[in-house]
Amino acid sequence: MDGVEVVVSHHERVTMRVGDTYLKVDADDARLEREVSAMSFVDVPTPPILWRQPHVLALAALPGSQLGQLGEPSTASRMAWEAAGAMARRIHAPPLPPWTGWDMDDFAAYVDNDCGWLVDNDVAPHDVVERVRRRADISLRPFPLVFTHGDYQAAHVLVVGDTVTGIIDWADAVQGDALWDLAVLTVSHQERLNDVVRGYGIDVDRDVIRGWWALRCIVAIRWMIQHGFDAAGDIAALHHTPKI
Repeated sequence: MDGVEVVVSHHERVTMRVGDTYLKVDADDARLEREVSAMSFVDVPTPPILWRQPHVLALAALPGSQLGQLGEPSTASRMAWEAAGAMARRIHAPPLPPWTGWDMDDFAAYVDNDCGWLVDNDVAPHDVVERVRRRADISLRPFPLVFTHGDYQAAHVLVVGDTVTGIIDWADAVQGDALWDLAVLTVSHQERLNDVVRGYGIDVDRDVIRGWWALRCIVAIRWMIQHGFDAAGDIAALHHTPKI
């Protein structure tokens, strides 16, 4: 590989690839520390750590291609999606990490603030945002805490054929809701939910996952716009969220 590939770049973090090495440069050094710690907790394939310096983490590349990408059809097999569900079950198995996640009341307030931002900035009309917010309410309930990846999107799951070869980007790992991980994995690939649940191995409340789909649309749009990303796909999903 010639040159440097910028994989992702925004105000919080830059990830670059040079050959078979990924370099993560993060303004929040504690976030990199959590990422390193999170990978040591789980019994799933994660990128080998090459070295660590303040604000910089070097990781070795893993084999495989992304299970899917937001806004694009996935060409991965049904068995690969089942394998991603099985990996989620393994992610949720370890003891809780020492760092905590959102307080539910604080998180609900954060969602409400984002709803107001969407309306005030003419991103979506009030009635659409209110409908999606009501759909999300079902997910804002008491739940058993487990170790979660936190950003278990299909782009962070690497596969070769039907086998998961790696799970990347652990910066958001936290004590949380297992169904959040399953929702993030399927939010842009909702037709794959049954495959994921089959691989997960236990039945889950699909209505709660649909609520998390709605909530993720709400909180993703503002972040993407403010960090210079195209949020058109999430805005379209917001408008097409079904009524309850």
